[in-house]
Amino acid sequence: MSIVEQQPTDAVRSEPPARSEHGRLVVRNLAKRFRSVEAVRDISFTAEPGQVTGFLGPNGAGKTTTLRAVLGLITPTSGTATVNGVPYRELVQPTRVVGAVLDSNGFHRSRKARTHLRVYTAAMGLPDRRADEVLELVGLASVANRKAGGFSLGMRQRLALATALLGDPQVLILDEPGSGLDPEGLAWLRGFLRRYAATGRTVLVSSHQLAEISQTVDRVVIVSKGRQVFEGSMDELAEGRRGPADLERRFLELTESEYLPEATADPPTSPVLPVPTTQEGDR
Repeated sequence: MSIVEQQPTDAVRSEPPARSEHGRLVVRNLAKRFRSVEAVRDISFTAEPGQVTGFLGPNGAGKTTTLRAVLGLITPTSGTATVNGVPYRELVQPTRVVGAVLDSNGFHRSRKARTHLRVYTAAMGLPDRRADEVLELVGLASVANRKAGGFSLGMRQRLALATALLGDPQVLILDEPGSGLDPEGLAWLRGFLRRYAATGRTVLVSSHQLAEISQTVDRVVIVSKGRQVFEGSMDELAEGRRGPADLERRFLELTESEYLPEATADPPTSPVLPVPTTQEGDR
């Protein structure tokens, strides 16, 4: 699901944010309850410009609920989520500030890729050529006239990303962008996100697989059962542990997973046998 809104002409907007808030995404004490279900409680983190921030947790941990609150699609029960110092709904030109993908299947199957993007450029007041620019950016220029219904999962992921990039946003929010991608697609995605962040943009990417994004992110936020259990750098998360298996174990420990394997005990040491001494009669 790509977030695209037309700018109301008569809406009252806040003053431009201070320069220090440019591109910063801040979540503070966020909570959301759906009747008797507390989906998210007391989530707090910051995604900074020039960095890729990973938002990790098992399925059902509250990741998508948090992202929907950031994007103004649901109202938090308590707490705040701001971009550039204001809630998403108060941004002057939201699609120029935030690009988001929550669902990679929001396409009309019979519509060509270029046509799909031009529908959005018209809604956003952008020139048609912007559609071709983002198709080139995500590697879909050669299939611009193909219908989205015939795209593979990886191609649909790229088209959804192209839609989010139309406004050249300061902040990019992606929900499970690597889901279903093959190794080549994941390698492309990692490189793209790193390059995008290197231009001074903010990238927030959610995933339920630590190994999938461990090579991409600068910082990581981990949630489990609706609550935050970790925020820090990948080095801080690793705590000196080495290798993917150790990192995965650390993730399972933090999320209190029922699939956490038992720690393997050190192998028993062999008994030390006495060294026979040479007797006088043996010489």
